[in-house]
Amino acid sequence: QLQLVESGGGLVQPGGSLRLSCVASAGFRFADSAIGWFRQAPGKAREGISCIKKDGTTDYIDPVKGRFTISRDNAKHTVYLQMNNLKPEDTAVYYCTYAHNYWGQGTQVTVSS
Repeated sequence: QLQLVESGGGLVQPGGSLRLSCVASAGFRFADSAIGWFRQAPGKAREGISCIKKDGTTDYIDPVKGRFTISRDNAKHTVYLQMNNLKPEDTAVYYCTYAHNYWGQGTQVTVSS
């Protein structure tokens, strides 16, 4: 059974940075898999914000382009989301997912002064 564990969230001031990590359990064909990051703000639907394919191709939604960077380390079974120039509207619980069927427990990101 695949398990995904996110970490790295926290409270940061506007303009600050955080790096989220998503670690997949051993035995999973991590290097062959696309992994996505979603977020869910209070009172809003969960939205996909970025993904990285097995070949390293990345994609982002417009609101985070130029501020967020997704990357992967296959040896560590880890996908990262570097978030720079954070804004209050980035406040949400952030989740990583494989195939939209496996989800981590989420990590809270709060951007506030």
